[in-house]
Amino acid sequence: MEKPVHQMVVDPTLAEMGKNLNEAMKILEDGQREAEEDKDKRRYGRKDIPGPLQGSGQDMASILQLVQNLMHGDEEEDNQSYRRMQNVGEQGHMALLGHSLAAYISVLDRERLRKLTTRILSDTTLWLCRLFRYESGSAYYHEDDREGLLKVCRLVIHSRYEDYSTEGFTVLNSKQPIIYQSAACRQGLGQHLCNQLGLPLSSLCSVPCNTMFGSQHQMDVALLDRLIKDDVDSGKLPLLLIANAGTPGAGHTDKLGRLKELCAQYSMWLHVEGVNLATLALGYVTSSVMAATKCDSMTLTLGPWLGLPAVPAVTLYRHEDPALSLAAGLTSSQPVEKLRALPLWLSLQYLGHDGIVERIKHASQLSQRLLDHLKNLASIKTSVEDELNSPVVVFRFSQEGTSGASSGGSLEAPLSGEREVQDALNRWLGERLAQLVPASGVDVVELEDEGSCVRFNPLMTAAVLGTREEDVDILVDRLQEKVPLLSSTLKLRQDFQEEVYRTPTLIYIEDLSWPGLGAVRYRKYKSSSEEPDVSKREVEEENINSALLRKLKELDSDLSFSTGPEFGPEKNCIYVGIATEDLDVVELVETVGAMGREIEENSKLLENMTEVVRKGIIEAELQLQKANEEKLLEEGVLRQIPVVGSVLNWFSPVQSSVKGRTFNLAAGSLDSTEPTYSMKAQVVQGTPPSTPTSSHSKQRLPGQKMFRRSLVGLDALSETSSVCQGEELEREGLQNPAPEVSVSEAPQHPAHEAVEEAGTPGDPQQSAVGQQEPEGQEMEQEQTDTLR
Repeated sequence: MEKPVHQMVVDPTLAEMGKNLNEAMKILEDGQREAEEDKDKRRYGRKDIPGPLQGSGQDMASILQLVQNLMHGDEEEDNQSYRRMQNVGEQGHMALLGHSLAAYISVLDRERLRKLTTRILSDTTLWLCRLFRYESGSAYYHEDDREGLLKVCRLVIHSRYEDYSTEGFTVLNSKQPIIYQSAACRQGLGQHLCNQLGLPLSSLCSVPCNTMFGSQHQMDVALLDRLIKDDVDSGKLPLLLIANAGTPGAGHTDKLGRLKELCAQYSMWLHVEGVNLATLALGYVTSSVMAATKCDSMTLTLGPWLGLPAVPAVTLYRHEDPALSLAAGLTSSQPVEKLRALPLWLSLQYLGHDGIVERIKHASQLSQRLLDHLKNLASIKTSVEDELNSPVVVFRFSQEGTSGASSGGSLEAPLSGEREVQDALNRWLGERLAQLVPASGVDVVELEDEGSCVRFNPLMTAAVLGTREEDVDILVDRLQEKVPLLSSTLKLRQDFQEEVYRTPTLIYIEDLSWPGLGAVRYRKYKSSSEEPDVSKREVEEENINSALLRKLKELDSDLSFSTGPEFGPEKNCIYVGIATEDLDVVELVETVGAMGREIEENSKLLENMTEVVRKGIIEAELQLQKANEEKLLEEGVLRQIPVVGSVLNWFSPVQSSVKGRTFNLAAGSLDSTEPTYSMKAQVVQGTPPSTPTSSHSKQRLPGQKMFRRSLVGLDALSETSSVCQGEELEREGLQNPAPEVSVSEAPQHPAHEAVEEAGTPGDPQQSAVGQQEPEGQEMEQEQTDTLR
């Protein structure tokens, strides 16, 4: 029976190391849960600014705090940074502890270090060979996942060229070595090998994949056979073949059985890599992947498969000559280099066989669950039909012939850029799904034949992100919500294009990479009398389109309007985003055109008004100068002298009236103020131009967004409601509008106000006249009584 941890006899140094690691990880992980108001202080604190090394040194807590700030200080700028720190867990702590232990163990005496490293290396190699069904294999542990293949290539060169150890690269001149790789291999792998081995790029041969028979992502075995024969006939030496058990893009597996037979025929080395190699640990393995166990070497990336941070990749290989392995760098006589396997040794023991198999099985089940859901979705195509047990699911939105079908139901030929448009929509779909369901780990992948696709690769992401079956269900729900939007956008693109072509003031911009309805640019109306100033016209159109985009963003609609891609080729355009099925394209285009005309006319009015005001000022200055000259002629020169003029004005006052002027902005004329003083209102001699509006505008229901077609039932309900409301208002006597009251803001002359007050019904004069009539009646009555 195992003893509790507190009762075990543990080296105090190891115990202290584990304690320090736990405390350090706790400090670093707690940084994600700090208050929002402390982020700015951490980000811009003095301790984050580079500076000289402090002479007195710092304690452990301060250093860890600095590391924490550097790790989490820019999370708002990097939205994906949280993925690297999620679900580290205890198994992740074991891997991190392995690096600390490796540094501690390296200080042991040489004999103890040799025994310990030999045990760690032999244990880890044995576990991995049994776990992944690779019998009698050796292991090489490396940080760069390409380094194992590089060392294998050196091993093969040493094996095929006997004098390579002594003669070097000169022996390669007799027979040029050729390395074959699939066209579906990861980008840059073959070039990296040639650069590191000192080989020319002519030593690299890329084998195309099948295009007519079989999978489009599997290596063409027949073509490979012909290429090898041609190279042998040319005096070249076929050296090594790189095959895939799960291509980087779509997760397909090459025909490894046939490839192994071909390599044995020409004495070639077969190296296999890919994510599907992880399924070798499961109870049931497909025959195509099982054939990888017969290859000469394979590279395993256990870190992402099992969610282990900072563990090395492993290259398993079979070779009988240890001297050549040592010469190629696959083995080392330095015990410290063997400590690379220590983090993996600790992690594998912590997880155990069942834990490792369970993680890989969980990822495969997630893929199968998603694949089952996708088969029931319309307009979604998958590319994993021939890979029943592949943990990679690649799907794509595809709706053939819909881009040429208008919303009216007419079916036309597909547009020439339909493939590019669907690629753009799939890129938008992948990005939106990654934002809405970040735990799914989906991303966008570009495939040569299919185009842009959405990839779900849980074996590389599920252990790190903690993906569950509920996340897959949520992903499917979000996908079902987005597919109708993509279908409607694809259908309405041509309607939008045709409607823009019918509008003289709008230009349709062809941008097949935009995931939306399309792009338009407002074109300024050019009159026959306008001067052809191209630069000025471009500036004006840029200002109009910028103002138009701002007004469109302010509208209450479900559409998104933007300036398009940041580094796109088209500028000064208005890009319309994803559309719903009930979008009224006619109203949308008419509204854009009407708003553009309104902005253009307002800019013209402002420009004309500026010119009119300038001319009015000049005319007013001339009239004032003329009025001063007339005043001088009328009054004489003597009256302009201060003292003499005052005496003359005392004896002989001048009867002159001040002539005011008013500037009419609407008419652009300089008028006299006499009509204003006499009529108490300014005479309007011109009316401003009417504001253009869309002829397709309609009355909307409460809460209804713009550019949406109303259903028949809702239209009938709205009409009935308006009639009932009108009858109710009429019964309440509220149908007659209130009388309008016009208020004049024109200035009034005091004399004119006095005259007006004299005619007012309530003034004193009128009251006096009204009071004299009763007194006359009394006198007449008295005279009548006297006569009687």
